[in-house]
Amino acid sequence: MRVAGAIAVLGSVVALGIVPASGATGAPTPVNQASTSSRGVSTNAIRVVFPIISFTSIEGEFEIESDAEYGEQVKAIHLFVNQINDAGGIHGRKIIPMIVSFDPTNADEERSLCKQWTEGSPPVFAVLDGLGTWEGDNELCITQEGHTPMLSQWTTTTNWTDLGSPYLWWTGADDAPILAATVSWGLSSGRLGHGQKVGVVVSDQASDQSALTSYLLPDLKKIGVDPQVETISADLGETASTDSDATLAVERLKESGIQSVIPLLPENAFTPYISAETAQKYFPKLLLSDYQSEIEVALGLIPIPYDKALNGQEGVTAETLGGIDLPRPESEGGYDPGVRSCWDLWHKTYPQIPKGNINDDIEEQGPVQGWCQEIRLFAQAATMAGRNLNRRTFVEAMSRITNFPGGYSPVLSYGPHKFYGPTEYRVVEVHDNHPPTTLCKRGPGPPAGVCWVVEQNWKPLPSTG
Repeated sequence: MRVAGAIAVLGSVVALGIVPASGATGAPTPVNQASTSSRGVSTNAIRVVFPIISFTSIEGEFEIESDAEYGEQVKAIHLFVNQINDAGGIHGRKIIPMIVSFDPTNADEERSLCKQWTEGSPPVFAVLDGLGTWEGDNELCITQEGHTPMLSQWTTTTNWTDLGSPYLWWTGADDAPILAATVSWGLSSGRLGHGQKVGVVVSDQASDQSALTSYLLPDLKKIGVDPQVETISADLGETASTDSDATLAVERLKESGIQSVIPLLPENAFTPYISAETAQKYFPKLLLSDYQSEIEVALGLIPIPYDKALNGQEGVTAETLGGIDLPRPESEGGYDPGVRSCWDLWHKTYPQIPKGNINDDIEEQGPVQGWCQEIRLFAQAATMAGRNLNRRTFVEAMSRITNFPGGYSPVLSYGPHKFYGPTEYRVVEVHDNHPPTTLCKRGPGPPAGVCWVVEQNWKPLPSTG
């Protein structure tokens, strides 16, 4: 898995020390009832926080190239903020970036930082999380408790944005429609219904249990499916329990003759589950999705050692998985317009050494693109809010943004009751390209060793409201 992919997955791994909120909350708070506080806004400046993982605290465990990755993110944030500021800012106000390094394994530190940003000094207007590493209850600390606008790539199900409304806005897809789309695709593809025996493996963390009981099980019930549910411990400090639970879950599913399995597992539980499948030579059809970044995790686990369990498995995503990381127009098999625009500025500022006839790229799912998307979306809403920028005018503006050229997803559209941007999904296959074929070949150069293959192209995400 590329470094950027590992970072995207990292959030679902390290935040398990947090106990997420759960349960229905009723209707979200309307945007016209948001606070009118202009905290963090002055006559000539807007102070914004950009949290970045402290890689030195985790690099030993996750083998991440910390210095290069951190430096690239800092360069990206300054580049895209400076582009706005150099053009006159937002109605004459410059964005003042506060780049804050944090340890994602230290819940007390994250809580302390949240309180500093939302209550302490210097005052902060908004928090932008371009890579989705500030997550779980930490999002709710910023929004529900701190009444501070936040844009974030990390998502779970709708109850989170209900709790954080109207301050929490996701650039990733709400997992409630993702799960609904997974069930719909599963039925149409024959993986669900049609006499298939279905299982669900879910972690014991509260967010996953809520996704199961409040969203997935009702969706399955609508199509007449009553799955066998197996629960796996997801406590980072209890790996032995996770391994044991995964082994027992596979034994029970195999004994029951389960043919299709829907996982609702973070990476530290998903990997032991796939390992148990491999050990027991049990390879059901998996219905993967964006939930807990399962598709990205799966790609990182092939070809060795889990090729039989994962190669050829398919899933639902609202991201540009299967896209081509080449700086050419979308019409020529390259970047979507939003990514292309970000690359144009990045390449102009940091020209790379040409590789053949193609200059070095930025990844569609990578850190440069993540920060570009988040910063430009924030600037769009702040500009639409007008000269009287405060929390209410900002979230009202967010609710009016439609057809925004995204990056991780092609288009972002919001509304008064829609707090996540993506509007469409596609079905992709995790493909092991060993020995290499042209199926994973994109432009000049050799084919990739593993890739996403698009099986069904964009369809509208189902409405769950």
